[in-house]
Amino acid sequence: MTITAQSLYEKLRHYRVGSPLCEFTEEHCARMLPYIEKIEQLKQEKNAIILAHNYVAPEVLFSVADYTGDSYGLSKKARQSDADVIVFVAVRFMAETAKILNPEKTVLDPNPNGGCSLADSINAGIVKQLRREYPDHTFVCYINTTADVKAECDVCVTSSNVYKIIEAIENDKIYFLPDKLMAQNVIDFLKEKGSSKQIDFYDGTCYVHEEYEAGSIDFIRKNNEGVEILVHPECSPPVVGKADYVGSTTGMLEHVRESKSDSFFLLTECGLTGILQTEYPEKQFVGSCTMCRYMKSNCLTHIASTLEQPLPENIVNIAPEVQQRALACVDRMFHYAGR
Repeated sequence: MTITAQSLYEKLRHYRVGSPLCEFTEEHCARMLPYIEKIEQLKQEKNAIILAHNYVAPEVLFSVADYTGDSYGLSKKARQSDADVIVFVAVRFMAETAKILNPEKTVLDPNPNGGCSLADSINAGIVKQLRREYPDHTFVCYINTTADVKAECDVCVTSSNVYKIIEAIENDKIYFLPDKLMAQNVIDFLKEKGSSKQIDFYDGTCYVHEEYEAGSIDFIRKNNEGVEILVHPECSPPVVGKADYVGSTTGMLEHVRESKSDSFFLLTECGLTGILQTEYPEKQFVGSCTMCRYMKSNCLTHIASTLEQPLPENIVNIAPEVQQRALACVDRMFHYAGR
């Protein structure tokens, strides 16, 4: 289906997440069309697909993205793809994960600012030192880590499978990195299940999710009767403890789609709220907008230029020995998640 300014505007006009970056007019949509057309042409010429995380700019999600989703879902799509070129519109660690799974393919990262406060909080040298300090522990890394870090760990997890995998690991001693808030939520989950696993953890956080406070949930509930509170597990335990639903971005989307409620408060990056506003303009989505400056650095112009003539920094390369060890870590995730 050919995208027109009118059709794109119809998809985006209900975006109301509180940021001028996500307010669209038909004229704005018309200015994007040349880039969209160029990207679609290049995708055909180079047998390329575009994977886009739920947090990236809506004009990407609703125009050129072939698949959208959370880190776990997109990792699976990367693994299943028969494309020659994978353009990962997200942040660097996700593009690296695609390269780990597809070493023979060209993986491109169009983001000029693809950092992540979690991924940047730790490196392979730190993990090596921690392994010396905790020799009896199974090292579990959140997917928000670099390939070098994954290569030093035993099992990778995502927000959609972290509870299941850590509960299933045979070892009762776990070291979780880098997200301390997610680790604390895992500890609370295991306590409720009566598990005696020992969880030690690193001190990293996501700067977006750590900002949320339990008091804001009380305020929202008081002023919005019947509102459902959906929380990402990167939030603090007091916030998670007040939620009606805790899960990944894809899990949140599915929950809202299945819910009978008319009012929701999503405590995660506000790109997710925008997606739901396009699907359910009649529903109410309350709360403020909290944007990830890294995810929102992606744009159509960078995607087009990267596909046409990638710069060295756009091409994701991983040393073969690192790739193989990191792949073993990610493969164990698929093993445990598939049980």
